[in-house]
Amino acid sequence: MKTKIDHKSIWTIAYPIILGSVAQNIISVTDTAFLGHLSETALGAAAIATIFYFAIVMFVWGFGLGTQIVIARRVGEQNFKMVGKTFIHSFYFLMFVGALLLGFMVIQSPSLLKWMVSSDGIYQASNDYISVRAWGILFACVNLLFRAFYIGIAKTKVISWSTAFMAIVNVFFDYALIFGKFGLPEMGIKGAALASVIAEFTAMIFFIIYTLKKVPLAHYDLFRFCKIDWPLFNRLIKVSFPIMIQNFLSLSCWFVFFIMVERMGEHELAISNIIRSIYVLLMVPVWAFGSAVNTLVSQVIGEGFPDKIMLVIWRTTQLSFLSVLALVGISIFIPDLIISIYTDNVLLIEHSRPVVYVVFGSSLLFPIAITLFHGISGTGRTLHAMVLEIVVLSFYLGSVYLLVHVFKASIAMVWTSEYFYALFLGTASFLYLRYGKWLGSVV
Repeated sequence: MKTKIDHKSIWTIAYPIILGSVAQNIISVTDTAFLGHLSETALGAAAIATIFYFAIVMFVWGFGLGTQIVIARRVGEQNFKMVGKTFIHSFYFLMFVGALLLGFMVIQSPSLLKWMVSSDGIYQASNDYISVRAWGILFACVNLLFRAFYIGIAKTKVISWSTAFMAIVNVFFDYALIFGKFGLPEMGIKGAALASVIAEFTAMIFFIIYTLKKVPLAHYDLFRFCKIDWPLFNRLIKVSFPIMIQNFLSLSCWFVFFIMVERMGEHELAISNIIRSIYVLLMVPVWAFGSAVNTLVSQVIGEGFPDKIMLVIWRTTQLSFLSVLALVGISIFIPDLIISIYTDNVLLIEHSRPVVYVVFGSSLLFPIAITLFHGISGTGRTLHAMVLEIVVLSFYLGSVYLLVHVFKASIAMVWTSEYFYALFLGTASFLYLRYGKWLGSVV
């Protein structure tokens, strides 16, 4: 057995992804913080527009995760030449789908946002953001492909470097373009969107240069453009398509969550955008260890050791939980300081405080739930994972609807729906891994 599954090896794969995710979330925090000091409307619109954008991007993100699983399986089998072939076929697909999604956002976003958003101010600002942000999706597709490649081969340090570079670029252009500094135009919320597009482009250039200089291209048969191998293409689609749908539905449900909150008022929406940004930061280790468990599970199956899967998941869960516990342990004593990063509005800080405490609790459940769930995807049973996620999301949205429209709950109570989601997902994933038929999946 070549894949090591001790805590140190898992951490070696996960920590660069964590650092990369931290840098990625610096972009989100920067956008939210700068826009929060611009206006409450801009802050609320950023929540709607960002989640709308990422709900669409989840299509290609899901394909990237499928590519990662397939690449990891080929690495486990020592079939390195197929890694490059898988990479280039994924590139073909992502460019095609990315172009379609770009056209969809440019043409359809205004009418969709108009239909979904009740506030004219929120609608106009959201539409301004998406009209610029949409143009970065092709760069994002290439970045997701490189991310899938490096996580799939378990060489993840470059992810932290590229994303740190991306974050630095974004912070600079955020400040310059939102407020009109250093001789650049004052663009407000459009400036935040343009800064993100520029940052994605520079990250893509970084990945390309690094790969050409540091990766043994011949070993992986990388960057070799070839005719489409339809059996390989079909295999990629079979693994990736359920993850694409699952991720799209997951982010879409969170978008629906924010649409419901928007109906409660712009103040509640602004609070929720602050909480979203804090929550995403707390979840950074969770998603990083989820990516690690995807790779490790797929690799140990490729090596012929499916009996090691639960050991991989258990050890990864331990590290993920301890990482989140450390973040919560620090943050719980300084909630006002954290919230004040995003706004200097005293009332907004006061009303956000109880919601922060709610997500501190729910974030401790997700290391267990997400690691178990990603373990299912790593086995290759992505269709089963998608069905499970759809069932869980149905319960989640039902709970949100009841809290907002039936019980007329406070914004803090509405956020307790995260507990339902984590508990449902974790329980269902554990039962599937314990009793489901996932052995023998071909990737």
